[in-house]
Amino acid sequence: MTERLDPAREAWMTAPATRAVLAALTSDGTDARFVGGAVRNALLGAPVADIDIATPLPPDEVARRLTGAGLEAVPTGIAHGTITAVAMGKPVEVTTLRRDVTTDGRRATVAYTTDWEEDARRRDFTMNAIFAAPDGEIFDPANGIADLKAGRVRFVGDPVTRIREDYLRILRLFRFHAWYGRGEIERAALAAATAEKGGLAQLSGERVRTEILKLLAAPNPGVALRAMAATGILAEILPWNLSLARLQKLVAIDKANFFAPDAVLRLAALLPADEAVARACADRLKLSNAERARIRAVATATAKIVSYLSIREVRKLLYRLGAGPFKDLVFLRWAEDPRESSAMQWRALLALADAWERPEFPLDGKDVMVAGVKEGPLIGKILAEVEDWWIDSDFTDDRFSLIERLKAVVQAVAY
Repeated sequence: MTERLDPAREAWMTAPATRAVLAALTSDGTDARFVGGAVRNALLGAPVADIDIATPLPPDEVARRLTGAGLEAVPTGIAHGTITAVAMGKPVEVTTLRRDVTTDGRRATVAYTTDWEEDARRRDFTMNAIFAAPDGEIFDPANGIADLKAGRVRFVGDPVTRIREDYLRILRLFRFHAWYGRGEIERAALAAATAEKGGLAQLSGERVRTEILKLLAAPNPGVALRAMAATGILAEILPWNLSLARLQKLVAIDKANFFAPDAVLRLAALLPADEAVARACADRLKLSNAERARIRAVATATAKIVSYLSIREVRKLLYRLGAGPFKDLVFLRWAEDPRESSAMQWRALLALADAWERPEFPLDGKDVMVAGVKEGPLIGKILAEVEDWWIDSDFTDDRFSLIERLKAVVQAVAY
């Protein structure tokens, strides 16, 4: 791992939007440095998504300089000194150096400073307190590079103090270990998180949801989740009979088949097949409507999904469930299957779902009325009966047979 970044190799450092923001902030020689995830990931050779810049300039001066340079300045976190600069449609977060004045475990009152080391001391982990100048020079006041090299997620300063400033840092500890850690979780950090776990009750569901889903999206969240379970921290968030084994099998399936991790599906794999639990979890984590629907569909599913389904059975299930819910159930049943030899069959079911195009039922209410039924609720009942037959016939496109079936149903139901 290099201890200096090369802007010529880091496209994000020299991108036009980045250069425009830096030029606005440093026009009079004022210092500005990259910090946080961009620096951490670049040092690891990992992709950089979000760009954060730290500056000693107060927020009002940051906004003045940005707008003066023709850039947009959005006060996204003004209470904490953060302004989002928008240059060429690209967001760059600019935060004034700061120190915490008071904290209550959920939020902090901050004061601004011009001291880079003071700003570093209030950050959560040493690997997030590394600064990089625009020319690539590294500033590492918390010795974060050594921890990054070792795969060690270590709090800046005293772990208990850092956690009491914001109890979300307990969950961030496990999330960062899942993504960047190696081996066991750093002992002092784990001890502090365990001792302070009661503070998690103060956190909003939205903040907890973000951390849990980011943790579950890691390539292998198993070590972090097992540590959370062993210390009782996981039960503070998800107080149910969880299936770590099923989740770990799903993680192994993803790795072996190069599937992208699906955090919501992994959450569903953890939870028992219980509608009340699915509902309680969705409420606790403030899941979106789409996320809530996915874990509820899994929890309440009654369809029999096995690796040896026939193509005809697959088409019927796809029509009834939809491709998304069907694939969710295939993944989870695969994760419950102890036979490694079934992998090819499970993959084939997923491929069928990906290639499937939903057929359109060829009859409608007009056809029923032509058959002699008056407009009313009976039309829907008859159509449903015929549609069931059509599905069982493997979606026949023989219209004569469909009309004959319709006539038979009308005769049996309408008269």
